[in-house]
Amino acid sequence: MKNQHALSRRHMLMVAPACALTLGLTGCSPKPAARATGSAGIIEARLKTLGITLPKAPAPVATYVPYRIIGQTVYIAGQGPALDSGAKVQGTLGKDMTIEQGAHAAHLACLNLIAQAKKACAGDLDRIVQWVKMGGFINSADDFTHQPQVLNGATNLLRDIFGDKGLPARFAVGVNTLPFNVAVEIDAIFEMRA
Repeated sequence: MKNQHALSRRHMLMVAPACALTLGLTGCSPKPAARATGSAGIIEARLKTLGITLPKAPAPVATYVPYRIIGQTVYIAGQGPALDSGAKVQGTLGKDMTIEQGAHAAHLACLNLIAQAKKACAGDLDRIVQWVKMGGFINSADDFTHQPQVLNGATNLLRDIFGDKGLPARFAVGVNTLPFNVAVEIDAIFEMRA
C-alpha cells in the first residue's frame, strides 16, 4: 500500500509539468462545470443590483500576462484606472488630484481587476472563495500621506460586491510616479474554487 501511494504521487509529479505546458500561460487549472444557460450567479446579480457593468479585461501594455493561476490561487497583475475608451485617469495625489478623485481612480482600477478575475474564473465570479491580498501604489506628491483613504476606493468596491470575503489584507504606498502617469495601480491575489 505504501509503495502504491509513492508510485501514484510520483506519477502526479511527472504529469503536472506536462499539464502546465499544454494549458499555456494561465497554468494548470481544471475547467469549471458549465453554468446552466440563462442562470445568473450571485455576484452577477449583485453587480446588477449595484448598477455596475464590468469593463472588458484590459490587455497587457508590456511583456507580462494579466493573471497567473497556481493551484487555487490567482495572481492578478497591476491594473490601472483605464477606461473602455482607452483613456487613463492620470495625475498626482496631493498635487493635481484630491483624495476623492484618487479614490475614484482606485475604484476604476478595481473594476479592471475584477474584470481580470472574471476572465481567470472562466466568466464565473461565484468561483471566488475570498480576496486574499491587495497592493496599492498611489502616485503621490512628497507630502501626501492619505494613501489608505485613496485605496479605500478599491477595497470598498470589493466589499460591496463580495461581502466579507471581498476584504483583503492590503498595503497602500505612495510612489513618485507610475506608468503613463496614472493616479493608482493595484494588484491582487484571490482564492478560486475549482
